[in-house]
Amino acid sequence: MAEKDPFNFDLRVSTDKKKRRTGRRGMSGAFETSQRVCEHEGCEEQGQYRAPKGPDNLDDFHWFCREHVREYNLKWNFFEGTTEAEMNAQMDRDRVWDRPTKPLKQSAEERAWARLGIEDPHQVLGQNATQNPGRGAGTKGRRLPPTERRAVEILEIKDNATKPEIRKAYKALIKVLHPDMNGGDRSDEDRLQEVVWAWDQLKVSRNFAD
Repeated sequence: MAEKDPFNFDLRVSTDKKKRRTGRRGMSGAFETSQRVCEHEGCEEQGQYRAPKGPDNLDDFHWFCREHVREYNLKWNFFEGTTEAEMNAQMDRDRVWDRPTKPLKQSAEERAWARLGIEDPHQVLGQNATQNPGRGAGTKGRRLPPTERRAVEILEIKDNATKPEIRKAYKALIKVLHPDMNGGDRSDEDRLQEVVWAWDQLKVSRNFAD
């Protein structure tokens, strides 16, 4: 004797089979239990195949026999009556399953650049924006001892400068930094000492032409 279900659900396999038999759809797409007649004019075959009535009415169907549903499908055009722009818009929505993404909010820095009319901060640097020259940027990359490389940076010269060019740069900096040229102001004394040290390194170096 079958145990009674406390929720009054009929869990018998035979009952489930009866439910599945109603409106059962075959492998070919036919609704085998359909009692409809084919809607094609003059056709009296059984209408076992359904087809949507239109792009804007996909939940309402015509019912045809096998021959006439094939004919209907061959003539079906989802984009019939739409413009090219509307068709492209629909295709774009379909690519994201009709769930378009929204752009991320701009950061404060990005908004600041936008106020200057710059969409990408890298635009400020022009064609060199994505280059990463690393250390020694702006030079030809000569191999120099660390002390001489530092001296070149202090004097703000190219690493292929000649001795006369180095001397010229040295004298120009001395005129700017020396206290005698600034009414006794010694605020640039540390910088002045660096310049003197840099000149001492390079004036005797064999890496720079006379």
